Amino acid sequence: MKNIYVGNLPFNATEAEIRGLFEAYGNVNSVNLITDRDTGRLRGFGFVEMGDEHAASAIKSLDGQDLGGRALKVNEARSRENGSRNRGW
Repeated sequence: MKNIYVGNLPFNATEAEIRGLFEAYGNVNSVNLITDRDTGRLRGFGFVEMGDEHAASAIKSLDGQDLGGRALKVNEARSRENGSRNRGW
């Protein structure tokens, strides 16, 4: 499984909407949209987990695609190193 970072999301994006975008390229294991702890509002990024065989195609096709007037930033998520707050960008 590959963990994919999805950034520059519109603040009204839904998990179902993001899942639908990625399912066009293969089976999606999970979608995790990050919300603000205090307000519950979407923070504008999230993560999608999908099979290795389809992740590269989804990343290539969806990076830069317009969603709600915003160009998505899609790439393979990088793991946090030494407790840093690296979120894949």
